[in-house]
Amino acid sequence: MNSLGISALCAVTVLASWALTRAFRSYAVGRGMIDVPNERSSHVRPTPRGGGAAIALTTVAALLVLVLADVLSWTVALGFSGAGGAVAVTGFLDDRKHLQRRWRLLSHFVAASVLLISLGTRPIAPFGDVLSGWVVWVVLLLYVVWLINLTNFMDGIDGLAASEAVTVSAGGALLYGLTPPLVNAWATPLVFAAAALGFLVWNRPPARIFMGDVGSGFIGLSLAALSLHALTVSPSLFWGWIILLGVFIVDASMTLLRRMLRGERVYDAHRTHAYQHAATRWRTHGRVTLAVIAVNLFWLLPLACVVATHRVDSMTGTALAYAPLLVVAMWLGAGVPDLRRQHDDARPAKT
Repeated sequence: MNSLGISALCAVTVLASWALTRAFRSYAVGRGMIDVPNERSSHVRPTPRGGGAAIALTTVAALLVLVLADVLSWTVALGFSGAGGAVAVTGFLDDRKHLQRRWRLLSHFVAASVLLISLGTRPIAPFGDVLSGWVVWVVLLLYVVWLINLTNFMDGIDGLAASEAVTVSAGGALLYGLTPPLVNAWATPLVFAAAALGFLVWNRPPARIFMGDVGSGFIGLSLAALSLHALTVSPSLFWGWIILLGVFIVDASMTLLRRMLRGERVYDAHRTHAYQHAATRWRTHGRVTLAVIAVNLFWLLPLACVVATHRVDSMTGTALAYAPLLVVAMWLGAGVPDLRRQHDDARPAKT
């Protein structure tokens, strides 16, 4: 498949995702899959959820086309689809009836194992010679599970998680273009970005449907899969993806760490992420989502490019990328309750 064919596939994927999201919105309304605001919500009106299933279905369909066009191997496609499908189904069931945490987490570890096996990820040490052998497998397994869950944590305001999927995946496709070790390797992240883009039309502020756990889990698994596929090509490409994921990784990790240090139960619902504080201060979802898009495109993407092309070593580039993100997250109070919320929650948020 040439570049024109891949571009056409992406266009069809966007349209299919848009149409399926519309269909799932009607389904969610009919089945009562409605996210009703509460004291810990960032939205102020009941909104149907579960639209992220459109991202999963269109991505899997697009991967099948890439396999038939000899752009992607059957092994990788089946592993990606199987692992992503397992996480998506678990998320869909959770959206419907709220599964117990242990079953959700078990499905995440199983999906992560399937993904690593399908990628044939040898114990390539993305940390140089610091880790090796089975330790790397454990680290990569935890990495996949963490990305699945942190995407769920970060899916709290309109358009944020879908925008992250679009910009990070499109950026990852660009990294392949700058370092062409594989023919058409950029196609896989690009069709995933197209699937997320079709959904984003409905999820942009003010959101007309939420992706739900079915979507956030699939996005997290997909970003992990795409970054690990890059690792099988070159460790520098993998670190390029880690840089692109900086906003989500820094916010979610700092919030989790601070809550753990205060002795809080980390899986309890809360509104202490940096992006949630920003949405409260600015009283808008749209500006926060646009700010994250801008950071991804104008700060993280250039640094990912110089790391992927070996102009800067991976550790230095990642530290440089993450340093201001850590400062901003601390300034916004990631992981720290904002007592001003109790006075502001009665006022409707702008979109």
